[in-house]
Amino acid sequence: MKKILEFIIVFLIGGTLYSIIEVLYRSYTHWTMFIAGGLIFYFLYKMFNYIGRGHLILKCLLGCVFITSVEYIAGAVLNLMLEMRVWDYSAKPLNLYGQICPANSVWWFFLSFPASILSFGIRKRLH
Repeated sequence: MKKILEFIIVFLIGGTLYSIIEVLYRSYTHWTMFIAGGLIFYFLYKMFNYIGRGHLILKCLLGCVFITSVEYIAGAVLNLMLEMRVWDYSAKPLNLYGQICPANSVWWFFLSFPASILSFGIRKRLH
């Protein structure tokens, strides 16, 4: 039961923060981004706590790669297959099918740092 509660708390925090970031960045979000954000943050939470303190560049690189990968997969399903038009980066340089672009990956790299700190804070409060 404790692990389920931990998942729910981390998922809700991640989904909420991801949605807030989206609203700040593009003035709106989509309900699917709450789900993506919750799952992403739960994975990062587990990964960052497994890696432990230190290794900041490694955490940021792994966070960047993971978030960009999830964004691509979600975009391929939601935008390309289901034609939901949640986002479209095709106007951005070096984009991949309009689903991801290097500029956003750089942001994910830097946002992985506060995500790491938040992960440790949550874990400390929950355990």
